[in-house]
Amino acid sequence: MTVQTIRNTARRNRILASIGILPIVLIVTCGLLALYEPRFLRSSNLINVLRNASFLSIISAGQMLVIIVGGFDISVGAIVALTSVSSALSIVWLADLGIASTAMVVALGCLLGLIPGILVGLANGFFVSVMKISPFMVTIGTMTMAAGIAGYVTGGTPIYDLPELFTREIGRGSLFRLPYIVYAAALVLCLLWYMQTQTRLGRYFYAVGGNEKAARLSGLNTRKYIWAAYVLSALLAGIVGLFLTARVGSGEATLGSNLMLESISVAVIGGVALKGGVGRIPMVALSALFLSVLSNGMSLIRIDSKYHIIIIGIVIVIAVAAESYRERRRAGHG
Repeated sequence: MTVQTIRNTARRNRILASIGILPIVLIVTCGLLALYEPRFLRSSNLINVLRNASFLSIISAGQMLVIIVGGFDISVGAIVALTSVSSALSIVWLADLGIASTAMVVALGCLLGLIPGILVGLANGFFVSVMKISPFMVTIGTMTMAAGIAGYVTGGTPIYDLPELFTREIGRGSLFRLPYIVYAAALVLCLLWYMQTQTRLGRYFYAVGGNEKAARLSGLNTRKYIWAAYVLSALLAGIVGLFLTARVGSGEATLGSNLMLESISVAVIGGVALKGGVGRIPMVALSALFLSVLSNGMSLIRIDSKYHIIIIGIVIVIAVAAESYRERRRAGHG
């Protein structure tokens, strides 16, 4: 083997290590689906894929932040449902007060609707960072309470009579044929990318997740940053809840029931280390797009829906195994 061949091999390995295998898998998956099912490339279908990926990327970005600081947030799906119910109730209540401006009703209703979810995030952060209770147990508890409150308030009946400004314009409206949720996701992802790469807050998240004890000894208030991660996760889940409510046109206590599992799946497939301290927004966005493409493709080729979760589970196991393999190789080189 010549020196040039060794250099070329090393260069390829560095490129692959920097971009990961996920973009390649995504391109191959799209190519195979396009060849097997031409409907995949229809503009309406691609817009639908982008819409689903946008919902998933926002909530998964919050999940990523929590995992980076060494935790888990099982409550995100319930926060989506709680936000859906609280925002719908708030909008209907404000409309009944006789406020003339529909835009004001929708804006205030959305802000009020986010409050219960943020309170769940504050509770998660408090019990995990201050009380030192297992994130898994804390967020299972808050998930149960949030889902129970949403179900109790609605009595199992969706909340209708929402303004068309909210349901038709925000929920189903578009700009240059792209739904508003796509632009919202792009904005959220760009802001989080900036936070991760250009601010102290982003660097401190990584420091806390990489070694909490060392971060604390270096003078960081680790409790504050763990707390902040859970609040941001809840806020992002709440934003997804608002857009989903506008999309379906009603406040529903069952909305977002699958998003907890999917958000963790996206984070794992996107290379977020379950031990904390590792994770990048661009890879999470690509992972959300890959999962949306995979689900859409399985529907197009008429794979029974009950097999979807099995196939996604297999993909998750492969992703976790790949992460474990990379960790062992790093340890071996170390």
